Amino acid sequence: MKTKKMIGIGLLVFGLAIIPNLVFADPTPPPVTPDSGGGGVPIDGGIGWLVAAGVSYGAKKLYDAKKNKPQL
Repeated sequence: MKTKKMIGIGLLVFGLAIIPNLVFADPTPPPVTPDSGGGGVPIDGGIGWLVAAGVSYGAKKLYDAKKNKPQL
């Protein structure tokens, strides 16, 4: 029973010692050169969809507010 406990503790210590090495083992990114265009990701398509969703949501809210407005 005691040996199983010691093996478990040993595996736990080994796991805690090896996990940070696996997490921080990222390769360095390639250098940015003037010919590479900066290496950025284009975001123009996502912004357009976000604006379209916001406009349609606002239009729906205005429509619902005018539809449910009490008549005087």
